[in-house]
Amino acid sequence: MFVDSAKIHIKAGDGGDGAVSFHREKYVAAGGPDGGDGGHGGNILFRADSNLSTLADFRYKRKYAAAAGERGGAGRCTGKSAPDLVISVPIGTLVKDAETGRVIADISDSQPVVVARGGNGGWGNQHFATPTRQVPRFAKKGNPGEELDIQLELKLLADVGLIGFPNVGKSTLVSVVSEAKPKIANYHFTTLTPVLGVVRMGEGSSFVMADIPGLIEGAGEGVGLGHEFLRHVERCRLLLHVLDISGSEGRDPIEDFETINRELAVFSDELPLRPQIVVGNKCDLADEEQVERLRRYFEERGYRFFPIMAAIAEGTDALIDCVAAELAKLPPIKRYEAEPKPPEDFTDPKKRTFNIRVCDGVYFVEDCPWIMDIMNTVDPEDYESLQYFERVLRTTGIIDALIKAGVSEGDTVSVYDVEFDFVL
Repeated sequence: MFVDSAKIHIKAGDGGDGAVSFHREKYVAAGGPDGGDGGHGGNILFRADSNLSTLADFRYKRKYAAAAGERGGAGRCTGKSAPDLVISVPIGTLVKDAETGRVIADISDSQPVVVARGGNGGWGNQHFATPTRQVPRFAKKGNPGEELDIQLELKLLADVGLIGFPNVGKSTLVSVVSEAKPKIANYHFTTLTPVLGVVRMGEGSSFVMADIPGLIEGAGEGVGLGHEFLRHVERCRLLLHVLDISGSEGRDPIEDFETINRELAVFSDELPLRPQIVVGNKCDLADEEQVERLRRYFEERGYRFFPIMAAIAEGTDALIDCVAAELAKLPPIKRYEAEPKPPEDFTDPKKRTFNIRVCDGVYFVEDCPWIMDIMNTVDPEDYESLQYFERVLRTTGIIDALIKAGVSEGDTVSVYDVEFDFVL
């Protein structure tokens, strides 16, 4: 079964906790704290795999979690960082945030993309020794790894897309101009999955053609497998609109053409603007007057029209030469740019949870992964940036919680990787 959309849950590894340890050695007095830092949690990466053609594997496994970093050890030993988790997907897969629809990555080449970052390891107690705190009996927890629901969508990487009603000869055409071998039979929906074929124009010159399974009226609104198939047209630089000009199934080819284009417009505002070449197949079953009538109709509307007999490759050479010439004028295959993450909404109490932990006079603000994105934007050297960070702490109720916990002027407050002296 062809699967080109899947929803999964991913969780990057948490950072390892820092260690609480003291150096103990004969003849070494007051060895001091030597707890090591925790290791980094594993990232989650997505990588294109040319051996995959569907997202079917994600039907059976929907949760992916990277390993956590190891805890720090004695003797200032840093815990081992966890390995990255690499998830393989077909070339052309879009990775989106399932909640917002934001494009996170377009996996269209061999370069792996980090989608969820593992947490940093927590500091060991060696970092907390001061002249007034010589025996720190606490360490920092590791930072949590990123966690989110992901929507995967496969959009084929093809230069040319064949569109049209079922049983008009798209599979036959791609089979005679490329090395693809789709199933061909005289009934509707013989092709159930998109088929890619490489059309070679000579040494060092080729393009990819996609046989998109037959569309029907209502496809733009998801009728049948409309959305699943139309999704693969979005990347195509050029469309070949294949028509049965003989009307062998009792349909008017002009009406077929207009119907499919209406469905393209319903699905996407961009698809109707995509260049199209009209291919009149089965012209051996149509009389010359019918062929010329269709030629005039399409050429008057600015379309190139090619009557062919795909079954015997009649007229296909001229068609392919025209396609190659048109592709040379068009921009490369569409790639989707990653969209920036929207700012967090701190007005929702459900999104601003946190805990306050007090240890040896240090106030730890923990269990608030939502604040990590804010901290990544804070410049400690910039006064306005620090003012913004202070506003976040006040708006989310952290300052009030610290006061309720007993914090005093000059006490140390620790928010993950940031420490500061509390000023009321």
